Amino acid sequence: MTDRFNLYRFASPATFYPLAGRMIPWFVVAAVIFGAAGLWFGMLVAPTDFQQGEGYRIIFIHVPASWMSMFIYLVMAFWAAIGLAFNTRLSGMMTQALAPTGALMAFLSLWTGALWGKPMWGAWWVWDARLTSELILLFLYIGYLALTAAIDDTRRADKAGALLLLVGVVNIPIIYFSVKWWNTLHQGSSVNFAKSSMAVTMLWGMLLMALCFWMYSIAVALARVRTIMLERERNTDWARAELAGEKAVGEQSS
Repeated sequence: MTDRFNLYRFASPATFYPLAGRMIPWFVVAAVIFGAAGLWFGMLVAPTDFQQGEGYRIIFIHVPASWMSMFIYLVMAFWAAIGLAFNTRLSGMMTQALAPTGALMAFLSLWTGALWGKPMWGAWWVWDARLTSELILLFLYIGYLALTAAIDDTRRADKAGALLLLVGVVNIPIIYFSVKWWNTLHQGSSVNFAKSSMAVTMLWGMLLMALCFWMYSIAVALARVRTIMLERERNTDWARAELAGEKAVGEQSS
């Protein structure tokens, strides 16, 4: 295998930084396209639900946000395991870059769930198994951010955060299977690629919005990790060169 096909070289911030910069515009464009299509299907094309009326349309935000809140945590746990196993600098940077977006998705899931739950259940909040475990997920995100920010040494902060992530990952299957394990107010999954109980246009709207949230999360994480790289690696030659280039571009534009 030549160096061109050696994926390990992208574990270096100096190599990953320009790659992330090239990928960000593509994911931003994809997020806009999928978001526009998803909102069109979800708000204009999908029929009115015969039980919940127009209020059900909040699922086109609620469900993708809930999916992403769990998926991002799993990705962070993956990077945490890689970091502990191979001591790679990029791993801690990626988990730190993903955490704010994961916390945002968990907050959106809970907030839109409350807006949906009030007319459907008659209450903004109940100590439902899925709601409670999703709230714990939000606390895990906030706890990770607080823990890593409280430790000045970035390597120690990365290791401490990685341990918290790996311990907390047990909460993800609890969220996912809570409707099967306990008697909860949440309905079971309506999305089944083999046989879905949803109308086709509803399903398309939800899946397109999920892709929008996915593309958005990747774009934001890549942009954030580039900033983290420059902050942590500012004393290296490649970071000085990047900062000097950005400063020159700023002076020219002004």
